[in-house]
Amino acid sequence: MPSPTRTPGPTPTRAPLSVTVLVHDPNAPLTTPTPDSLRVLPTPRQNANQYTVQAGDTLATIAQNYGVSIDALIQANHIADANALSIGQVLDVPPPVPGTPGSSFKIIPDSELVYGPASAQFDVDAFVQSQGGYLATYTQDINGQTLNGAQIVTQVSQDYSVNPRLLLALLEYRSKWVTRANPDPVTLDYPLGFVDQAHQGLYWQLGWAANELNHGFYLWRANAIGTWVLGDNSIVPINPTINAGTAGVQNMFSVLDNRTTWDTDVSAFGLFQTYYFMFGNPFDLAIEPLVPSNLVQPRFDLPFEPGAIWAFTGGPHAGWDSGSAWAALDFAPSDVEACAVSSQWVTAVADGFIVRADNGAVIEDLDGDGYEQTGWDVLYMHMASDGRVQAGTYVYAGDRIGHPSCEGGIANASHLHLARKYNGEWISSDGPLPFNLAGWISSGTGVEYDGYLTRGTATLEAAEGISSLNQISK
Repeated sequence: MPSPTRTPGPTPTRAPLSVTVLVHDPNAPLTTPTPDSLRVLPTPRQNANQYTVQAGDTLATIAQNYGVSIDALIQANHIADANALSIGQVLDVPPPVPGTPGSSFKIIPDSELVYGPASAQFDVDAFVQSQGGYLATYTQDINGQTLNGAQIVTQVSQDYSVNPRLLLALLEYRSKWVTRANPDPVTLDYPLGFVDQAHQGLYWQLGWAANELNHGFYLWRANAIGTWVLGDNSIVPINPTINAGTAGVQNMFSVLDNRTTWDTDVSAFGLFQTYYFMFGNPFDLAIEPLVPSNLVQPRFDLPFEPGAIWAFTGGPHAGWDSGSAWAALDFAPSDVEACAVSSQWVTAVADGFIVRADNGAVIEDLDGDGYEQTGWDVLYMHMASDGRVQAGTYVYAGDRIGHPSCEGGIANASHLHLARKYNGEWISSDGPLPFNLAGWISSGTGVEYDGYLTRGTATLEAAEGISSLNQISK
């Protein structure tokens, strides 16, 4: 049945945004911004724990989750081969042994980590070409499509919702790719220095960095981290007066550095200095608060057509990759198994303008200004290319977005991955501003993908498959 005829919606003008940029006096001394209010961080564990190894676990992920070093796990469990964990194996996890506290220097404001309003009119391609470095001539094949350096930076920025200026500053700081036409050959495969075969090439290096930046940012936002575990296995108690943007940068460098190098990288003479030389003082671009304390979600409908049977299959989980906030919920159609494209339609939850529709991802801009970086945005993920709404289309709540599939990202069955952003920041679906889908309110259990939708006295529980516990319709 065709969609009902609608009056064409407004066309975004993409008018210049009224973002106020402070003018910094070049003759004035450069000082770090005022520290954030002291926060009470999670108390480090005092006692040993036990952990049962699950499918997909590595010593590195277990160590990171518990805030201990890999060496500490190896020694506590007399492990001969760090790559030979067995599902069901029980590990003793010793308490962390913290070193001296980390730096209080604030590196970037929160709004310069995310793909937010101050980056909306930043021309990545023009900037890259103006610098004349290796990045300006770089190309890489990504999923059968050749992208140039600026396109790769933009793609990663959009997908992870991380500021392109920050990614460019990181790339320059680590490899000089932005300004040097012939950078050190040792940087050509791994320009950010994260040496891992699965992350070879610019696209995968930037994706790794963006994910780690998000990981630190959103853990800090949720007050869920108190220490960094560095590359030399030292434990750094986090200074409680830093901001989330700085936490994101500190976390990313923690994966790469020993303590001596980390102390430099997160100081005024590290990444901050490179950023300052390229773009000026990042705090001159600060937009605060990025997410107002009184923010209210607009009215959202359920994302499917009336009468269609769907299953609520995923509670709060990461919006994009593992590092972002638990901004997403999953819904699966009832008519297909595995990765077959469903005949059922995903529909718009609200009125808005489609700013992107490619590789399974559809981004709807709800304030209608045509900028993904401002106001509310909705991500509809895993939309099949056949029948998918096109970028540049204005949709009303209930209009068709596309058919659920496995396209884009990682999926083992056709479903809709639904997530929200505001001013570029992923909005958690189990935090103070949960999803409200036609009165269904999301909540979590503290375990990723576990969660509930509640409306009045009715409660649905996220689960694989479809049953009376998770069946939902409009």
